[in-house]
Amino acid sequence: MTPDDLKQLVRTIPDFPQPGILFRDITTLIGHGTGFARSIDHLAERAAACAADAIGGMEARGFIFGAAVAARLGLGFVPVRKPGKLPVPTLGIDYALEYGADRLEIDPTAISPGQRVVIIDDLIATGGTALAATALLRQAGACVDHALFAIDLPDLGGADRLRAAGVAVSTLMAFPGH
Repeated sequence: MTPDDLKQLVRTIPDFPQPGILFRDITTLIGHGTGFARSIDHLAERAAACAADAIGGMEARGFIFGAAVAARLGLGFVPVRKPGKLPVPTLGIDYALEYGADRLEIDPTAISPGQRVVIIDDLIATGGTALAATALLRQAGACVDHALFAIDLPDLGGADRLRAAGVAVSTLMAFPGH
């Protein structure tokens, strides 16, 4: 299946989480066995081309795509967690979301200095979560210069914000609007 075929598997929910928003729901994509497998194939090909040493994924949907890509490539997976989920001392960063604020944390011992980590998430919108994950992983000593996403919402500018931070961005599909 091509990325255009995969795009047809993404459900659009109008007015969620608030009026005027077109929510791009990956539930239908990951629930389609062949579609999900091909999504992972496409992302894994791109991650391999980036010479990744490890894959970082942001909670929660980044875990779905990122862990599958890491397993496919035989690489370690670095979970970028919501606060309070790790049983060890963490590094953390607060950041702005499209609809509020949040925090991400990692186990700093999960990163080796200079390790090339490619971040993967389901969707890039404003880029707040991806930028925070990038900053956090870099603070831990990782080299983060590539990010992969199943979906881009280019009108929200997140991919451009990541590029401005020195991160190359690749996506499988894009949807106009927000």
